[in-house]
Order: sequence, then structure tokens, then C-alpha cells
Amino acid sequence: MILTTERLIRLRADARLERNTLLEHRGRMGEDPASSISEMPSVDEFVVQALRDEMLEERGRLAEFGLARLAAHRGGPEADLHRRDADRVEFELLREIAAQVPELTRAVWSLASRLDVE
Repeated sequence: MILTTERLIRLRADARLERNTLLEHRGRMGEDPASSISEMPSVDEFVVQALRDEMLEERGRLAEFGLARLAAHRGGPEADLHRRDADRVEFELLREIAAQVPELTRAVWSLASRLDVE
């Protein structure tokens, strides 16, 4: 993955728009703006998630990853296994992003802290 400064600026602009749209939607649904803002990922976290998805798609694993996340959320006897597998895959991708785009390191580790990896 090669990320130019111009592309990072565009990704951040897109992420800012997405974040603002979601905050506005939550506000219109009656949610408290203070709690919405505190729960919402940062602009850079949105960028990292977009890069993660691009990397998964480039490697032909986006559908597999999505299905593992879905299976983990649905519950059942193998939910923990699916969640751990997806967390492990995501953690490795996040490490790659942090190594390649040091500007996003804080967002990467914020997202990584939510994963269950050993």
C-alpha cells in the first residue's frame, strides 16, 4: 500500500464528512451530542478502517473477514473462535498500516486496543 500525502488528505476529508454525517444523524434521532461524539471514532480511525478494508479487498479476504465478524456477533458455539480469528487478522493489518503511515499510529493503536489478541 502506497499512501501519498494527497491521498491521505482526501481520505481524511471523506472520513470527516462521514463522521459529521453520522453525528448529525444521531442528533436527529435524539441522541445526546456529547455521548455521540465520545462514542464516535476519530477522523483518523475512520481512515484506518478504510485502509484496513482496502487491504482486505486487495488480498481477496474482505468477504471472509466480514463473515467472521458477522458470525462472531451472532453468537453460537464458535462465536469466540470467529471473533479471535478476525481480531488477529485485523491486528496484523493495523500493524502494517502503522508501519507504513506513522501519522496514523495513534489511531491504529486506539483501534487495536479494542481487539482481543494475545
